[in-house]
Amino acid sequence: MSVAAVESAPLIGARVRALRDGMGLSLRELSERSGVSAPMLSQVERGETSPTLATAGRIAAGLELSLSQLLRLDEGGAVSVVRAGERRGGGSDGHAYEVLTPPLPGLRAELSRHVLRPGAVTGGAEDPPMHEPGARETALVDRGSVVLVIDGERHRLSAGDCVTFDADLHHHFENESASEDAVLLAVVSAGLRRS
Repeated sequence: MSVAAVESAPLIGARVRALRDGMGLSLRELSERSGVSAPMLSQVERGETSPTLATAGRIAAGLELSLSQLLRLDEGGAVSVVRAGERRGGGSDGHAYEVLTPPLPGLRAELSRHVLRPGAVTGGAEDPPMHEPGARETALVDRGSVVLVIDGERHRLSAGDCVTFDADLHHHFENESASEDAVLLAVVSAGLRRS
């Protein structure tokens, strides 16, 4: 192994493969994006070789990550815990939300919890902006009922119902109840990054 090679070949290889699969890229496509040959990428993914730092940097660029993100140098370890009192939150006008996932670089999905007071609607001035192109959202109604209004259509959802939709379309949730809070959990997955 070269002095400038990345340690833990099996770990970096598995991470490269997972990231490539998550972006829907073939070995050839990642090769074109990174300038690293497909046979070398295959060897890295199988843990047969450790890439040099320069090669790892090119692979990271092909995956639209920094080298430190690819190698997870800027993370605190394999497990990140967000304690109940550490959640990031906000909202206004009867809609409160908390982000349950940590703010890690390269994280491709975010889990949030939303409480809608009677008559409240998401999408207020203090709410997060619309999601990036290609983003998908899955929402589970935990308590009460809501109406998802998306692209001009209304979908009524009750406790236990789960919906998945294109989150880059104009949308919001409404709690039409006059007396009961609605609680929903939402996972937003980032869109596929294309160069």
